[in-house]
Amino acid sequence: MVVTKDTIIGDVVMADQDVAPILMNSGLHCLGCVMATGETIEEACYVHGMDCDSLVAELNEFFKAKESK
Repeated sequence: MVVTKDTIIGDVVMADQDVAPILMNSGLHCLGCVMATGETIEEACYVHGMDCDSLVAELNEFFKAKESK
């Protein structure tokens, strides 16, 4: 999976639930929230005052590492 700012949070979690700690540690504690099912990474980062580019990069590193296994 390739994550972009426009990727829906729920889609990321459904692709691999092991991303939950990354999202939680970055400040997105609302994974079970109804907004997570339709909110983009960029929207969530904006609302929570987070660096979207850093989170997207970390998520893509996670998926890239999973692919190489």
